[in-house]
Amino acid sequence: MNKLLASASFGVLLLGATAASAADLAARPYTKAPPAAIATVFDWSGFYIGINGGWGQSHDRRTFDPTGTLVGSYDANGGTVGGQIGYRWQTAGWVFGLEAQGNWADISGSRAALVLPPPGDTLRSKMDAFGLFTGQLGYAWNNVLLYVKGGAAITDRNYQFLTAGVVTAQTGYATRLGGTVGAGLEFSFAQNWSLGVEYDHIFENRHGATFNVPGGVALAGFSTGGDTDLVLGRLNYRFGGPAVARY
Repeated sequence: MNKLLASASFGVLLLGATAASAADLAARPYTKAPPAAIATVFDWSGFYIGINGGWGQSHDRRTFDPTGTLVGSYDANGGTVGGQIGYRWQTAGWVFGLEAQGNWADISGSRAALVLPPPGDTLRSKMDAFGLFTGQLGYAWNNVLLYVKGGAAITDRNYQFLTAGVVTAQTGYATRLGGTVGAGLEFSFAQNWSLGVEYDHIFENRHGATFNVPGGVALAGFSTGGDTDLVLGRLNYRFGGPAVARY
């Protein structure tokens, strides 16, 4: 009998505790789940304008074709500064673009002639301007863009012969059309602003050149010219919002 009473008492206590726990659970306030995280992804789409500056090296290999004589071969070096304008559009991580760039340049050099042809004993050349018109293909990791580019190039150069520092014959500045390829890395560091570094190679095949001597005499039969390499720093401002929000 005592055992029966004890069991009944234990059951009543257990039932009471269970009911109290249920009441506590029911009294707890409801807490909403936290909102889904929003990932902000940079978008490179839009028009941009910028400035650039850097260093270039241009080759000159000058020959006298009737005899096959190498007159001289050397590199011209110097600085350049200019601007660019373009448009990019982004699909997923891929970025496509079109760009026009124009630069002033002071890429010049000289060397003593290997032979002593009539025009003079020193060779000199200078590039004073160039333009690049290119398409771009790149891939973006949020606000970092790696791209390649290719298209057309225009250069403006003058080739000379000198004696004792005095110009004795020159081609005059002439504009030539060639091709270009390059690659660049760009980083957006603030709203709408980005910094980049770029390498470009301009293909300019050697070509026939006529040198004009003071007095109206023209000397033909020469070939001159060569390719150009450029390393440029770039600063761009892009019109439009810097990023898009994606859930």
